[in-house]
Amino acid sequence: MPRQAAMPPAARHHLSWRPLLLLLACLFGTPAAGAEGEAEPITVKVLGGLAGVSQYVSFEAPFWTSKVPEITGGRIRGEIAPFDRSGVRGQETLQLLRLGVVPFATALLGLSAADEPELNAIDLPVMSPDQATLRETVALYEPRIKMLLRNRYNVELLAIYTYPAQVMFCQRAFSGLGDLAGRRIRVSSVAQAELVTGLGGIPILLPFAEIVSAMRAGIAECAITGTLSGNTIGLHEITTHVSRVAITWGISLFAANQTAWARISPELQAKLQAGLRELQEEIWQAAARETEDGLLCNAGGEACRGGRRGRMTVVEDSAADRALRAQLLRDTVLPMWIQRCGPDCAEAWNRYIAPVRGLRAATH
Repeated sequence: MPRQAAMPPAARHHLSWRPLLLLLACLFGTPAAGAEGEAEPITVKVLGGLAGVSQYVSFEAPFWTSKVPEITGGRIRGEIAPFDRSGVRGQETLQLLRLGVVPFATALLGLSAADEPELNAIDLPVMSPDQATLRETVALYEPRIKMLLRNRYNVELLAIYTYPAQVMFCQRAFSGLGDLAGRRIRVSSVAQAELVTGLGGIPILLPFAEIVSAMRAGIAECAITGTLSGNTIGLHEITTHVSRVAITWGISLFAANQTAWARISPELQAKLQAGLRELQEEIWQAAARETEDGLLCNAGGEACRGGRRGRMTVVEDSAADRALRAQLLRDTVLPMWIQRCGPDCAEAWNRYIAPVRGLRAATH
């Protein structure tokens, strides 16, 4: 269904946000506007990604608290808090950035797409089965996302991060997506649910924390989740097969309110941008390592480092599965996304992605 264009993206919710805005104004404020050369450093307050995961603990938090003061010669210092421990719903991050209440933030694409479904274009199910393909997809559509965020949200895109691959775990053997008809499959998004329905499966929308209990109770037979995070919660003990092929990934956007960004001098902006490019690459490389480590651990490989060794069978990709994914993307995933997103999204897809991927979206 096309998005409503009559109101600005944040306007529909502003009345219910007033208590939250007051709280966040106290927590995050706005970055200091000191001029270049002042002794007093600029404090940049950042809303980070999910607490407790390696992207935040090992990369985002150290970057802002240690790396930023280093690369700016102490002229900028960062203060960061994860959104899920700051009283912020992930679905609201972009609107809060637009309002300037949160000046810098990591927005989880899957959550932000509830209001802005076009963002899902870079992580549609089965479109990027490996990280090399995902990198290409992101590079193709990044100019469009930058323009969208500037025009609709007054927000400057500064980096794009990825979590590890989200793959299929099942309690019974399967050789590919074609074997999953009739199975009850845990999903985490509308797009994943549409994919499972297209496979003839039964989507079960469950939060991550409920996966194991749901599978033990017979509510779900399979689950789409991260290779290593699935191992961490014990899926290697209650499932037998796991696919190497990514269903989705879990993209997040790091961005700044344009007014807050403009308060930083061009010289310091350049230093931050260079640092964020390095941070982005470090996060992508770590996601690739964690994806592979999860598979090794689930299969009981000697090289397992971050999880516990299981005895699972890793389901490798096949020509039949590649053909089925292409069909699903063409006949189910892309059309359903366009239905939610509207004709502008179809036109953007055909401009930025179709010339390389060879798959055009219907515009009527």
